[in-house]
Amino acid sequence: MFALFILIIISLIIAIGFLISFLWAVKTNQFEDDYTPSVRILFEDETTNTDKSNKN
Repeated sequence: MFALFILIIISLIIAIGFLISFLWAVKTNQFEDDYTPSVRILFEDETTNTDKSNKN
């Protein structure tokens, strides 16, 4: 029975740690840009003028 109480206390400490880290991430704007990563793969990289001039 004592082991069960220890496991509950440890799991609560871990859960509080995850909650604190999530709140820190929200407070420091880690989740600010959620649109750009999802569409970045759809656009090709632009070639520069020096790349085009070197091929000729």
